[in-house]
Amino acid sequence: MVKEGSKTLENLKEAFAGESQANRKYLSFAAKADAEGYPQAAKLFRAAADAETVHALAHFRAMDGIKSTKENLAAAVGGETFEFRNMYPPMIQTADAEGENAAQVSFMNANAVEEIHARLYQKYLDNLASIPAAEIFVCQVCGNTVEGNAPDICPVCGSPKAKFKLIG
Repeated sequence: MVKEGSKTLENLKEAFAGESQANRKYLSFAAKADAEGYPQAAKLFRAAADAETVHALAHFRAMDGIKSTKENLAAAVGGETFEFRNMYPPMIQTADAEGENAAQVSFMNANAVEEIHARLYQKYLDNLASIPAAEIFVCQVCGNTVEGNAPDICPVCGSPKAKFKLIG
């Protein structure tokens, strides 16, 4: 375990964040390359995204970021709760004040869904040994996450059921 408060731990956290962001960015770039008819460029972006995931996971392991499932669920509850209570509300207000409607909607959707995630993580934490198998769907417009059946209309963003992806 890397020493708490050390420069190395700071570096690992920064590297983990950077590699994680690069993964998402490159997957976005791959989707754009596919849409524009450049499948080989898309393949390269997806390969680089996968490599960035390898790096991110190595950094996360080095900083002892993976604990027991119960500890991981508790950490997830804390992180999601922070986001919907503390992080997103001022971002929503700022985007509104600056007239940045697309950003405001993005923040509002994320805020609503982070609260849903916190509730789901808490439910699993409280009942880990007795959680029954259930399908989980994610709205591909706002990220709303539901157990069981996808709703006909997403309660967060209003998208139709067809926009929900079954997670395997």
